[in-house]
Amino acid sequence: MSGPNAPTGNRFSLHKRVLQRLLQRQLLAAIWCAMPYTVAAQAAEIAVLGDGIAQPLAEPGDARRGRALLLSRDPANCVLCHGLNDPAVRFSGNLAPPLDGAGSRLTAAQLRLRVADSSRLNPDTIMPAYFKTEGLREVASSYRGKPVLTPQQVEDLVVYLSTLR
Repeated sequence: MSGPNAPTGNRFSLHKRVLQRLLQRQLLAAIWCAMPYTVAAQAAEIAVLGDGIAQPLAEPGDARRGRALLLSRDPANCVLCHGLNDPAVRFSGNLAPPLDGAGSRLTAAQLRLRVADSSRLNPDTIMPAYFKTEGLREVASSYRGKPVLTPQQVEDLVVYLSTLR
């Protein structure tokens, strides 16, 4: 076949790349849609030992990501209630214990439980359960069954909080 509509090597390669990208996006979308249910199942199965969660919920955390998460307004918003001496924090709360020294006061397991579900230690706490999906009240339907933080985000926060000595 010849002429302007004949397939060329470049045109065929372009179509092939576009199709590959489209398939990759569809695969990622399918994985992303299934993820909340997998994470929700994991959130329901965390093993609390004493006053902590000894087993990490994900790969080892990253302190830089944890700090960024802690300082961000969404989804964690930790400094709304907790005080923190950090140059990036202009205003912080005083409703909850200060985060300064958290790594000296608490073990990683203790920090993990407090981030994941502090209501297991104090049923009257005002701190949100960031990795709990069951037994919550007044949750918008679009958020039901989904934890606020992913397992990796919990681990990132735990590692960062552990550095605050």
